[in-house]
Amino acid sequence: SFKSPNSPHIFKEKWNPKISCDLNTICNTLENNLFNVILQVFIKVKIELKLVFKCKTHQSGIFYIKGMSKKKLTHCLGAYCPSILFPYARESIANLTLKGGFPQLNLEPINFDVAFNQANLKENME
Repeated sequence: SFKSPNSPHIFKEKWNPKISCDLNTICNTLENNLFNVILQVFIKVKIELKLVFKCKTHQSGIFYIKGMSKKKLTHCLGAYCPSILFPYARESIANLTLKGGFPQLNLEPINFDVAFNQANLKENME
């Protein structure tokens, strides 16, 4: 989805945006060895305190995974599967912003292994 609540007036502002990006991964077991992984991407772009636009996309994939230990499966679902989905979510965000009349927003590549390990480390410290 894409929303630009301050259009068309926001186009008169000096273009110095602040971009925030939040990612979330949801994993569901569909049946034995079959998993649904959803990568959620939320973007907010502001100039000063004015919202320029916000967009979100949910990219989903179904993965057949067999023969992994629980630890490796958790890593696969939390890091490897999202890394497969990310290019499609990235393309969706780029298309949404461009079709909304703004410069194309190209998200930087993400190392999901590092993000997964950092999230686990933070979780273990709490």
